Amino acid sequence: MTVDATEETWLQDLLAAIDVQDTAVFLNYLTPDAEFRFGSAPPARGQPAIRAAVDGFFVSIRGSRHRLLNTWRGDKSLVCEGEVTYSRHDGSDVTLPFTNVFQMSGGLIAQYKIYIDIAPLYAGLPAPMPE
Repeated sequence: MTVDATEETWLQDLLAAIDVQDTAVFLNYLTPDAEFRFGSAPPARGQPAIRAAVDGFFVSIRGSRHRLLNTWRGDKSLVCEGEVTYSRHDGSDVTLPFTNVFQMSGGLIAQYKIYIDIAPLYAGLPAPMPE
């Protein structure tokens, strides 16, 4: 089934919080014990670990813009497909397809899985220096 207008607005607002890199607002969409997996990275469990993972990603990019293309829902799930344009610190942009799968609990995201090949975002950039 496709999502209704309220769910579509909810998804747009979630992606907007990501695009302005507002981790606090982003976390408001998640259950306290949520699981978050970005691409092939190991899952982060619980809001403190998710905050660290998301903030770590945000410092690696200058910004992002999401565009929703399709949305679906099941009894306890939402799925969205789209394109995200990442702005890199070198001033270039990379646009990538993504699919997000959300397992819902009480109107919040209990599992957030992002299916994306993030490698092109970092291709051609120097490796980060160890701290």
